[in-house]
This record gives sequence, C-alpha cells and structure tokens, in this order.
Amino acid sequence: MKYSPWKFEETLVMDFLVEAKYGFMRHLLFLIFFFFLMYSARFWHWYSGMYQYYVLFFVYAVLITMVYINIYVLVPRFFFKTKYVTYLVLLVLMGVVGLNFIGYGFRLFFEDFRVKNIIRESERGGVYEGILMCIPIILTTTTIKLLQKWINDSKRINELSNLTLNMELNELRNQINPHFLFNMLNNVKALIRTDPEKASVVIVKLSEFLRYQLYENSEEKTLLTSEIDFLSNFLNLEKIRRDHFSFDIQIHMDRRTVNSIFISPNLFTTFVENAVKHSIDISGRESYVKTEISIENKQLYFLCINSRSAYYSVSDQKNSGLGLANITRRLELLYGDAFELQIESGDKEYMVNLKIPV
Repeated sequence: MKYSPWKFEETLVMDFLVEAKYGFMRHLLFLIFFFFLMYSARFWHWYSGMYQYYVLFFVYAVLITMVYINIYVLVPRFFFKTKYVTYLVLLVLMGVVGLNFIGYGFRLFFEDFRVKNIIRESERGGVYEGILMCIPIILTTTTIKLLQKWINDSKRINELSNLTLNMELNELRNQINPHFLFNMLNNVKALIRTDPEKASVVIVKLSEFLRYQLYENSEEKTLLTSEIDFLSNFLNLEKIRRDHFSFDIQIHMDRRTVNSIFISPNLFTTFVENAVKHSIDISGRESYVKTEISIENKQLYFLCINSRSAYYSVSDQKNSGLGLANITRRLELLYGDAFELQIESGDKEYMVNLKIPV
C-alpha cells in the first residue's frame, strides 16, 4: 500500500480537533494563544504598576467567558438547530453586554490607577482593539465547532452504514440459512399430507418472511406495520416448528398510526430472535414470547418478554451476545442519547424494554 504523508497529516489534524483524548490539549493551546493575542493589545498599558496586569486578566477573563458561552451554549442550542437569526441576535447581545461590563469594571475598579497623561480616547481605542480581536476568535471557534460536528456526523454515518451492512449479512446468514429452510420445508412436506390447507398458509407466511428479509430489509426505513408483520410471520413459523410454544403481539395504537410510522428495519428482530432462542424448554413445558408496541408523547415503546428455563442454555453464547451488542450500537448511532434500553433477566422470564423517538 502506498504511504501518503498528506493523508496521515490530515487524519492527525482531524483527530486532534475531534477526539476527546485531545480535549485538554486543544483548550490549553487555545487559552495560551488567546492570552498572547490579548497581550499584544495596547489597552492594558494605560494603567500603572501591577494594575495593568489586573486589567489584562480582567478583560481576558470576560472575553474568554464570552467565547466559551458561544461554543457551548449559543452554537449547540441555536446555530446547530438552524435558529440563525436567534443565534446572531444573542451573539450581538452578548457582545454588547460584555463590552459594557468591561467598561463598568474599568470605571469601578481601575479608574484611579489610569496613567494621567494618557488620552481617554486612545485608551478607549485600545479597549476596542482588544474587543475586535475577540470577533475573529469567536468566528473561528464557531467554524471549528461546525467542523467538529461535521466530522462526528460523517463518522457516525459511515459507522452506521458499515454496521447496518454487517447486520444485514449476519441476519441473512443466521435467519435465511439452509438449516432453517430445511426444517420449514420438511414441516410443509408433512403438512401437505396431513393438513394441506395449513401447509398452504405456512408457504404464504414463509414467502412473506423471505420477501421482507430480501427486499424491505435493505431499505433505510420501513413501515412499522411491515416490521410487525415480519415478527408475526417469524413467530408463526416458530410455532409450527415447536410444540408447546405460544406468542402474543399486542399493538396499542390504531391502524392508521401503525401505517404512518417509519422506523429502521430489524430494530426489534434481534430481541425477538433472542426471546425465541431463550424460551426453549427442554422439559416440554409451555414456553412463550409476548411483545407489546405502543406510542406515547412521540415515543415508541417496545416490550418483549419470554419465558426461560433454568435447565436450558444457548449453545452459541458468543454469537448470541454479539447480536445484542450490534443492535445496541446501532441504536446509539441512530438515536444518540435519545433512546432507552433496559434488559432484565429473571429466573423465569427475560424482559427487554426499548423506547425510541418517532
């Protein structure tokens, strides 16, 4: 592979601007640079003795506070949310308040220590010089904040795309595998002899199951009703394969709402698959999977409960845990901090509680 120094330097600069491990160094360099920028101004020389340094640090503290208010309050809450007019008004207002506060501080604390032969207009010009130095700093920090957001968003999109692709391949490998199809076709073969009508129903459900996996699963968004139908077909097929197994899907919303909501495909599939896998009871007792889906205050709630047997353990623990890890990371990339996932494991039941915005 050909080595590219330019690409290496570009990556290093981008990492320095974004990565949390460089946060302290970023702020330290910025504070030092800003201090020397203020040090090169003239206004603090208009005062005598040590008070000129008090003036320098006073103005430095006020201006650096304004810069950080812009970085951590105004930009995230207004500029990033496309409230540009509000952002500009608040930025100007903050500048006016900061300038007046500096002027008030000069009159209250430092007036008696001003060099007498310095013309006040020159002093005021020196103060404005310091203020004007802050304007490009604020604009630069705003630009850097935008660049950080763009880099982070790009990383999240790329990681989400790669993760989604891997999950799709894993789903196809784990769900549409020869063993699964072999079992279902054997069941259909047996039903054709004993119950042809039921065999026809199984074939329809199996075709719908495969159609969703092969086509709708590849889209970025899918209808909530399609996801529910897929879960229903999957559980119905599992019920045919297993004796003493039951399931229940409860939808606490009207049909019109279900048909109008779009979600990322296969958000619930992993949880239901794990529920089916862990509900197996080798003693022959009744096992079950129960799911509930509802919407409240623009939040979608998904609940999945399955029975579990203390005498049964999943043979492939590694891949079982990998599915949950993948879906958790996918939720983080899709919703950031806006989702809640709670998993409770008891002696007789296993419960998953998921809340996502819609």
